[in-house]
Amino acid sequence: MTITTRQVDPGDADARLDRWFRRHYPQLSQGALQKMLRTGQIRVDGKRAEANSRLTAGQEIRIPPLPDAPPPAMRGERFVSEHDAKDLVQSVIYRDDSVIAINKPYGLPVQGGPGIKRHLDGMLDALRFGSEHRPHLVHRLDRDTTGVLLLARNPRAAAKLASAFRSRDAEKTYWAITVGRPDILEGRIDLPLDKIGGPRGERVTPVEDGQGVHAVTYYRVMDMAQKRAAWLEMQPHTGRTHQLRVHAASALGCPILGDGKYGQASAHIEGLSGQLHLHARAITLPHPDGGTISVAASLPPHMKASFEFLGFDRPRTPKPKRSA
Repeated sequence: MTITTRQVDPGDADARLDRWFRRHYPQLSQGALQKMLRTGQIRVDGKRAEANSRLTAGQEIRIPPLPDAPPPAMRGERFVSEHDAKDLVQSVIYRDDSVIAINKPYGLPVQGGPGIKRHLDGMLDALRFGSEHRPHLVHRLDRDTTGVLLLARNPRAAAKLASAFRSRDAEKTYWAITVGRPDILEGRIDLPLDKIGGPRGERVTPVEDGQGVHAVTYYRVMDMAQKRAAWLEMQPHTGRTHQLRVHAASALGCPILGDGKYGQASAHIEGLSGQLHLHARAITLPHPDGGTISVAASLPPHMKASFEFLGFDRPRTPKPKRSA
């Protein structure tokens, strides 16, 4: 067992030191890592470092003798069925060295939770495409919302993308079909929201006394089937849970088609699918490697069928574009 030195590669830039060790040396416990840092056995560019130290490409990490690595099956890599892996790869609409964009299907939870065993986060090993890094979620979509979902391919990209979403540098566009047509065809919704518990799980409710969290959505009607239904383009300025669904139902008085949670029985149209008609159509944001990336996703089958039934003339989906 010998002391070694390892250089930080560009894909690990901006990662925390402790997370870098977990990624490359999964056999090392957090307690053992903290002890090695405390006693100076681990150093970065010859200096003592803390667990939360951020790394930069090219730095040299002194690595003392470590326990042997466990077999690959014990390293936390998750089994993905052949069917799920194939479907997930086919959902990819953009890929480069730092970013993957998928068109998330209807009904697939992004992360696990009580009673949820099958979810996107558990399948991400299928999207490594030969990389040593497992793709990383940087934002979320509801289980029944379809469309563009971005994944980071390395820690540096994850930090950059997460920062873009936090600072609202990401421009997100959603398409929705609503039951009924808004009286005002284009506008701004500024309606605070609050989360409440209940026997059927957490839900979001509008708050008009100033006690809720700030929530703003811009919208415009793209087409309509008289007053029966409307195709809305919605752009959330804030990213609150169920924001678009609550704003459509409460502020516009037009629930999103299939949204029984917030529209109850009025969220349905006879002859159309009862699935939620909310689609993350496009995202434009700064690319982690510079420039800007724009990605759009085609409609899911149930929304295509409803567009055709209602006579909405949907445009073609543009190809992903990255500009300098």
